[in-house]
Amino acid sequence: MATTPSEALDTADAARPLLEVSNLVMDFGGLRALDAATLKVGQGTITGLIGPNGAGKTTLFNVVAGYYEPRAGRVYLDGEDITGLPPHRIFARGLCRTFQIPREHASMSVLENLMLVPRGQAGERFFANLLRPGLVREQERAHRQHAEEVLAFLDLSHLAHEYARNLSGGQKKLLELARTLMADPKLVLLDEPGAGVNPTLMGRLKENIERLNRERGLTFLIIEHDMDLVMSLCDPVIVMSEGRYLMEGPPEAVRRDARVLEAYLGGQYAAAEG
Repeated sequence: MATTPSEALDTADAARPLLEVSNLVMDFGGLRALDAATLKVGQGTITGLIGPNGAGKTTLFNVVAGYYEPRAGRVYLDGEDITGLPPHRIFARGLCRTFQIPREHASMSVLENLMLVPRGQAGERFFANLLRPGLVREQERAHRQHAEEVLAFLDLSHLAHEYARNLSGGQKKLLELARTLMADPKLVLLDEPGAGVNPTLMGRLKENIERLNRERGLTFLIIEHDMDLVMSLCDPVIVMSEGRYLMEGPPEAVRRDARVLEAYLGGQYAAAEG
């Protein structure tokens, strides 16, 4: 059964909240993109976030990840207030996000894209390369091994030495996911992972998300317009409208909710209901 905002907050302990968003307000000039947006994401869940264009989904991602500072409201990650922290500090606390359009380093190989991710590498400091070359080499070996393990896990080893710019759209989405894994995150925000991806690669991406959730306990919050993907992958599903939380529930409850069918899913499922 679908929940109201207050019911969702009251029952969130069923899955310990890893992310809590409370009364977020975000304005762009005269446009209110987030209007007291409030939601929780349970630890260990694959949570979907849906709504029409302009509902505030990507803006919420940008606020949570530190790209925008909200006018009001708070964001908590694993109980810690991260509101207004810059992206690199939020990243360091275990929150990673991907983008609708992948942002790979096009002139570098897939393996090199992954090896850039870990923070605090000694080789980034000029004098460390001169004074502590052994440490630099040791870290590079460790990062290379980790990157190779991630590529093997995602079945991308055959592309390790391919330039990132040569990858297909779907392969770039898998590369984005691989880069997040190099950071050992607590929470991964995926922004439209299915956009521009062919069905075969989308199936692989879905399988990898499910496997990461099942085997490594990763928590995902996913914006997606492909409702078939959302309904088969995410539980619970949260719906936003006009910058606000509308409702949430398991996929079937959301699928059958009259407000969602009318405003967000159009008629694609209504026919199935007779």
